[in-house]
Amino acid sequence: MSVFCVKLYTISTLPSILHTPIEFLKGVGPQRAQWLRAEIAVSSYGDLLNHFPYRHIDKTRVYPISSIGASTEAVQVRGILTDMQEVGERSGRRLVAQLSDGTGVLELVWFQGIAWAKKNLEVGHEYLAYGKAAWFKSTPQITHPEVEAAVEENRAGQSLLEPVYPVTEKLKSRYITARSLGKLVLALLPQIGPDDVPEFLPAWVLKQWQLVPRFEAYHHIHFPPRQQAYEQALRRLKFEELFLLQLKLNQVKFKRHQYSKGFVFAVVGQHFNTFYAQHLPFALTNAQKKVVKEVRQDCGRGFQMNRLLQGDVGSGKTIVALLCMLLAIDNGFQTCLMAPTEILSQQHFTSISALLANMPITVALLTGSVKGKARKAILKQAEEGHLHILIGTHALIEKEVQFAKLGFVVIDEQHRFGVEQRAKLWKKSALPPHVLVMTATPIPRTLSMTMFGDLDVSIMDELPPGRQPITTVHRYESSRANVLDFVREQVDQGRQCYIIFPLIEESETLAYENLMRGYENVKAFFPEPKYWISMVHGRMSADEKDVNMQRFVRGETNLMVSTTVIEVGVNVPNSTVMIIESAEKFGLSQLHQLRGRVGRGSQKSYCVLMTGFKLSADARERIKIMCETNDGFKIAEKDMELRGPGDIEGTKQSGLLNFKLASIINDKELMETAKLVAENLLNTDVELNLPQHQALKQRLQQQQNKSYWSQIA
Repeated sequence: MSVFCVKLYTISTLPSILHTPIEFLKGVGPQRAQWLRAEIAVSSYGDLLNHFPYRHIDKTRVYPISSIGASTEAVQVRGILTDMQEVGERSGRRLVAQLSDGTGVLELVWFQGIAWAKKNLEVGHEYLAYGKAAWFKSTPQITHPEVEAAVEENRAGQSLLEPVYPVTEKLKSRYITARSLGKLVLALLPQIGPDDVPEFLPAWVLKQWQLVPRFEAYHHIHFPPRQQAYEQALRRLKFEELFLLQLKLNQVKFKRHQYSKGFVFAVVGQHFNTFYAQHLPFALTNAQKKVVKEVRQDCGRGFQMNRLLQGDVGSGKTIVALLCMLLAIDNGFQTCLMAPTEILSQQHFTSISALLANMPITVALLTGSVKGKARKAILKQAEEGHLHILIGTHALIEKEVQFAKLGFVVIDEQHRFGVEQRAKLWKKSALPPHVLVMTATPIPRTLSMTMFGDLDVSIMDELPPGRQPITTVHRYESSRANVLDFVREQVDQGRQCYIIFPLIEESETLAYENLMRGYENVKAFFPEPKYWISMVHGRMSADEKDVNMQRFVRGETNLMVSTTVIEVGVNVPNSTVMIIESAEKFGLSQLHQLRGRVGRGSQKSYCVLMTGFKLSADARERIKIMCETNDGFKIAEKDMELRGPGDIEGTKQSGLLNFKLASIINDKELMETAKLVAENLLNTDVELNLPQHQALKQRLQQQQNKSYWSQIA
């Protein structure tokens, strides 16, 4: 019988060997244990077992020194140490050794760890050296190589793939290297049996998806007998990470679908049908129709809807939200739309009021600026049920705002509101109203599956008909006069233009001075009274910002000079040019959001990315992508590849992406599989009460006790 048999154990009977303090492992001791805790958070046997290697050295491959070329990267060579000398002084002090294998000579160089090398290496002895190869003065060279004596060993039954573990420079300086960690793991593994790493995945999951048992995976992730065994172990442990995440998130969603009672919208009535047939300003895209259908189905089941609507800039989210609100009104309910700023609330109010101008529907706007009799009248209408749609800012969640029958809530730019703020809206109704949260920031599918796995997600990735793609170009500082000439042509034709300067986080003063210099230059090129310029920046009061923005919105000024404080969602259809100064200082998502401020009318629009000549490779790549595509979802995917998921807004706080092995960038197919398996399992046993799911249930409970799981929305 294979030693890697599958056996189920409950978490409560888990032996305690993995909790043993690391100092009790042979080769560690109190001092080393202290360093391991401080540097790589290894405090116990279990921590060491879960400190995975980041690569393996194939002990079966030894390269001749003569084969090392300019493109050679990591390489293992075997040869005689023919010379070793310490050269240089102070910061230039280093140890240089010569390794010869008969085909050539390789230099081994140490700037750190010189004492260790001098103590452990002897001229005339044979060694294996491993590291990244480079060339220096026509000689191949490895700096800080991993070196060991080349002794003939009987490796029967041993792994020929030697693990290399992540370590810090401080550990290396204390002679705890990547390879010495491997020796500690090698000492640990014989002490660990199947009871110590119990299987919790159901047998049908292991069989259907060809996953190796957990105990086998833990052995082979460290010391695989062959490459295939390592790949199988890696796939199993990555799947485990992704599956547990998907199971937890989808369990929240499944329970909400089963137990969270919600209003039933049974009919599609007169208001919806009349608006759709007579007042819809344009034909809906297929993506818009799909979202409306999903919302109708959600609101007809008797459970509360909690849906995230992702739509690229200009994809027509507002018209979808309005159709959904009309569905609620047809079923006798009131609705509200909450936006993060007064100007965005005002825009929603203006556009929705215009769309409903010929219909018997009452729409009101409630912000901090609405006071006195006007405010009292709105509050009375809402409480008595005469108000159909209330649009506003945070003012909507104040205690004095009460509804007769609130059934549907739309939250725009949902990441700008805290969970508690959103929850206050839900409490304004006997049953929680259906919730549609919207974001104009496209999120890569794999990231949305982790951040919003507990929500139902709708995606709109089509632009409404008539929208022309924005032409994006890159121009250097030397072309500024030509760019401003082009802007003047557009303005003389009656168009408007944004000129955006970066917000320099390290120095508000520097950002302000940068903006003011730019403003003066623009003013010199566009003199009053022929041209009028608005300016918005962080030092202005909210009222000053609003006044200047409104002047631009109303067309009273030709140009808007601003830092990035201009709000997402600002809608000025007459604006056709977006100039982004120092574009290399912006991230991809921010560039895409800024570009989305133009191209909102029927006129051809342009975005100009201005930079200096000195650009990093990343900056060049970002600008190249912006010039190649207007697709926000492609841009979001590329942004995640360039920056990693940890830099995308919100994910650092979510606590959901702390994988040891899995990557939402590189493991998309495995993520899809994990999600599918989780959904299939929960369809039959959402509470995990079946006998075959008990180990899995206990594993989740153990993980929940250690982790913070945020429930978003």
